[in-house]
Amino acid sequence: MEPKNTPRWKPVVFHLPYDSPLDDLTVEIAMNNVGRISLSGVQPKYSLVKGEDGQLRYSKENEQGTYMMKLAPTAYFRHLQDFPANEHLTMSIASHVFSIETAECAMGFFRNGHPAYITKRFDIDPDGSKFVQEDLASIAGFTDVKGGTDYKYSNLSYEECGQLIAEHVNAKPVELLKFFRLVLFNFLFLNNDAHLKNFSLINRGEEYQLAPAYDLMNTSFHLSNYNNIFALDKGLFKEGMNLSDTRWVTRDDFIEFGKRLGLPEKTVFLFINQMTAQEEKVRWFAEHSFLTEELKKLYWKDYHFRCSMLK
Repeated sequence: MEPKNTPRWKPVVFHLPYDSPLDDLTVEIAMNNVGRISLSGVQPKYSLVKGEDGQLRYSKENEQGTYMMKLAPTAYFRHLQDFPANEHLTMSIASHVFSIETAECAMGFFRNGHPAYITKRFDIDPDGSKFVQEDLASIAGFTDVKGGTDYKYSNLSYEECGQLIAEHVNAKPVELLKFFRLVLFNFLFLNNDAHLKNFSLINRGEEYQLAPAYDLMNTSFHLSNYNNIFALDKGLFKEGMNLSDTRWVTRDDFIEFGKRLGLPEKTVFLFINQMTAQEEKVRWFAEHSFLTEELKKLYWKDYHFRCSMLK
């Protein structure tokens, strides 16, 4: 039964009238375009545009793509074919249950049934020009030369990320509240890859604001050893946290995190309560997702467990 007040959600699905480029290496346009999009993580990515017939196709040379397609990696991880469904579900829950601004997304299926995750680029203006967007690693000046090979994970805490955001936005209370909710969401949904490059500021007018959320998923499904609680080594606080497999992050930790961002304590309490009280809606979304039956059940249990840590 659908929980009371569940948002109406009918996932967008594209049926892709061609083979996966990982199965058919003769798709020359696709393979030539791989280098035109920065490859983050382990998922192959391809640039797409919507044709006059409404079908998505690979963007051609010197053609601005407006969609991005992400495929499952081909090795090294668990539940490979669930990568697209995992990201699609998590992004959909963030948007429809928690009202977090996210990149628009859809599921795609190739002729052979293989899945893909499709997202619309939010950094492209309707006239085809690009908005100015910078991730937190770039804003902080970190690269693998300046910051080390793990620069995305090892240099800043989420508190310091908040301070960096505050230095570059005008509407600090609004943007820091959005950031707090996104960090809390990543904790509740076991997204252990919320590193510096997965938070961005975007200027779509005359000032910077936090960009729509992207790359949200439950990463525990795909990692053999899932020990870290946060993607950033320092955790929530600039002095670091004594995190281990046995330490529980508590409600008090997030209350303190909110205080350090300058948020009113009453507001922090409100959002922690709201975001840990959606178990039936999360279960419903998981049951109606494209995950395998095994992971549908585990997805809700993971959220339930993380909620219990904060109650």
